Amino acid sequence: MKKLYTILVALLMTATTFAQAPEKMSYQAVVRVVSGALVSEQVIGMKISILQTTATGTAVYVETQMPTTNVNGLVTLEIGSGTAVSGDFTTIDWANDTYFIKTEIDPTGGTSYNITGTSQLLSVPYALHAKTAESLVGGGSGGGGFTHYIGEEFGGGVVFHLWKDASGVEHGLIVDKTDLSTSQVWSNIDATLIGASAQSSWDGLSNSNAIVGQAGHTSSASALCLNSTNGGQSDWYLPSVQELNMLWNNYYTVARSLTQISGATQLQPTFYWSSTEYGTSAAGYFFFDYGPASSSLNKGTTYYVRAVRAF
Repeated sequence: MKKLYTILVALLMTATTFAQAPEKMSYQAVVRVVSGALVSEQVIGMKISILQTTATGTAVYVETQMPTTNVNGLVTLEIGSGTAVSGDFTTIDWANDTYFIKTEIDPTGGTSYNITGTSQLLSVPYALHAKTAESLVGGGSGGGGFTHYIGEEFGGGVVFHLWKDASGVEHGLIVDKTDLSTSQVWSNIDATLIGASAQSSWDGLSNSNAIVGQAGHTSSASALCLNSTNGGQSDWYLPSVQELNMLWNNYYTVARSLTQISGATQLQPTFYWSSTEYGTSAAGYFFFDYGPASSSLNKGTTYYVRAVRAF
């Protein structure tokens, strides 16, 4: 049997409010053979697990489905509406821990799952725990005890993520209104390993400072961000790969806001650098077209750059 792989396209959570309908998580993935050819218009077997705490943690919910890919190899389904194997999707306490989604696929439509992928659920699950905890909020006004909201023009950009710390203090992430570059290398030093200080999946600011602090550094995507004063702010940085993932999770709301702001430009359906180093010559990127197809690219390649900042 040919070896296949999937590219994660989108993880979008929706909290349904119908009287007896379960909450569901929308999921999409593009399925391709290793040569890159699409698995088009085929029934595939899928096993979906929600893992708690770590990527190898306990499965708190498992279900199976048999969706059909479209002509573009795209499979679309709602997690929570399949055949439950174990657990109860509606009782998962999204506010209480970190969760991962594991997908296993049999491209022949059976249960011999030979394609496996696991990715962390980031900000999106909070839409599901709104009934038990203060949640991320969207729309045109604050809510859930938050002063700000997703999509708000604030702090020199647009708010795309909100949370509260253990003391109840509100924090958020803001994306710049415009790209800083459409053709920028990750760093002029493209064949030297920085190491752990530049490899955080979460802390883009720390990564950015480590990149510009490297001996011999003269230019980089991180430097563009750290030196930016867009929106009257001076604390921009190059986002980590997971911060870009959180931006993707609220892409629609942010994009809608950007269309209404004079001088703002949309995130383009192309590659954007993250600040997360993956190896001696490789760094993480995010593809704002198919979604979280995060991988690594040569540091000397030129791609788009958009800064973020925190408050």
